[in-house]
Amino acid sequence: MARFVPSTKTTADRLADNSALQWLGRFGDLCYGVVHVVVAVLALRVAFGKPASELDQRGAITAIAAAPFGVVLLWVIAIGLLAFGVWQLLAAVVSYGWIRGKGRRIGRRIGVLGRAAAVIAVAVLILRLIFAVPTQSESTKQRDWTAQLLGLPGGQIVVVVVGLAVLAGAAVLGYRGVKKSFLADLDPRRLRGRTRAAVGWLGTCGFLAKGVAFAIVGVLAVVAGIRADPARSGGLDTALRALASQPYGDLLLAVVSLGLIGYGCYLAAEARYRRSR
Repeated sequence: MARFVPSTKTTADRLADNSALQWLGRFGDLCYGVVHVVVAVLALRVAFGKPASELDQRGAITAIAAAPFGVVLLWVIAIGLLAFGVWQLLAAVVSYGWIRGKGRRIGRRIGVLGRAAAVIAVAVLILRLIFAVPTQSESTKQRDWTAQLLGLPGGQIVVVVVGLAVLAGAAVLGYRGVKKSFLADLDPRRLRGRTRAAVGWLGTCGFLAKGVAFAIVGVLAVVAGIRADPARSGGLDTALRALASQPYGDLLLAVVSLGLIGYGCYLAAEARYRRSR
């Protein structure tokens, strides 16, 4: 008799239903929220005229490392983020059955894959910093990548297209915030009434703030492509500082920073109320 071999999807289903992995994934979701809150606090310091070396995830990790038991905290956060990334990868395979329409479901799963990659990248960055492996700021890496792309045939067009893709992603974030479609990912049986309204408000503020930050990164990339100047591009750090340099920039930066704090708080709620499948 032929031996039964479980399909890939069946294996993924079993992993997604594993209670230990779910617990670690939810904890990692909370850790991801902590990283956003620390970035936002650093940006608020700049808005109120206080120095901050980096306004990106690397800066947030460095700030956490400087806290009491900072290295221990970084290990805990790195493990949580890795678990969250794996959980998101599994979700992209077996979850989101509640979304009507195959096209929308596929689009959501692709977005979740991107989120998983971003979370795992932060975890790897933390581990590199723990082991004192040289790292670059987000903006420096962005400029290096832009310079490499500009060196390719048709590089300016490629950089502009990448910038437009980032702008499209920013628009999706803003749309999700306004429409509150993110609430569909949460368990309606557990999230009700005023709690649901509060989580919806935090998510709206958070997704809009992230959308603004991503939009600035996209604009910087488009300008870098048009002018063939990699120094014009940058990551989150450059985007937030560019916002601060505008008229009433300190106020704008403070508003976006508060929105990012809202996003971090939303992730904490998502960690608790997220649908298990």
